Amino acid sequence: MDWLKNDVALITGANSGIGRAVLRRFIAEGASGVGVLIRNGAQADAMREEFGDRIAITVGDVRSPDANEEAVRATTKAFGKLDTMVGNAGVWDHFASLRKFDGATAKATFEEVFAVNVLGYLLAAHASAPALRETNGSMIFTLSNASFYAGGGGPVYVASKHACVGLIRQLAYELAPDVRVNGVAPGGTVTPLKGPESLGKADRLLSDIPGFSDAVAEAVPLGFIAQPEDHTGHYVLLASRENSRATTAEIIQSDGGWEVRGRPARRA
Repeated sequence: MDWLKNDVALITGANSGIGRAVLRRFIAEGASGVGVLIRNGAQADAMREEFGDRIAITVGDVRSPDANEEAVRATTKAFGKLDTMVGNAGVWDHFASLRKFDGATAKATFEEVFAVNVLGYLLAAHASAPALRETNGSMIFTLSNASFYAGGGGPVYVASKHACVGLIRQLAYELAPDVRVNGVAPGGTVTPLKGPESLGKADRLLSDIPGFSDAVAEAVPLGFIAQPEDHTGHYVLLASRENSRATTAEIIQSDGGWEVRGRPARRA
């Protein structure tokens, strides 16, 4: 299908996981170009090899206003406009519970996780809003089942994702009627989501946790852990003007049925 034919998008954290899958899907759906903001410059060459001149890469930190503004400038310079901004970069706290923190570590972890997960989205919204107003475009933010329910992380991560629900609703209110603002809330997914430097887990990946995939599959009614590609259709739907013109302040939950977690006993 060509639901995003000739559209231009910008995706933060597009170098891996859900962000990379959304990038591939947007191009497959006809996007004429996609800007990406990534932190790891070493991955830029591999991305250029895969996507060629269909992407415009900015290397920078989502916590930096300058990096977000440069990503918007690079995208509009390369492709002439901006139709959709996808805020996706994130960090996970590896279930670090309150009792595992001393005061200094709690403070450092809070500042790091909220800076990436919440401030990063706010800065991406601030930088992209003028260009999106010009096209009556949209913002889409990656949330989590932890945006609604306990147990998807420790208190810092869960609080940060709950905060993003409020951010989406407030931005949808402030930017209407010019810009639609929505979110997608994946559940457990096989993705290389990193942990905080403050906890010494910057090189620990969510997908590498022993038994994680089986635990997620057992916990959700649909009985499997998602792959990044399983969520991408929701981003396409929300980015499409033709198919979601009347939708804003909406968050699509893509979590295998987490709200009704647990499966009934199978009858013989």
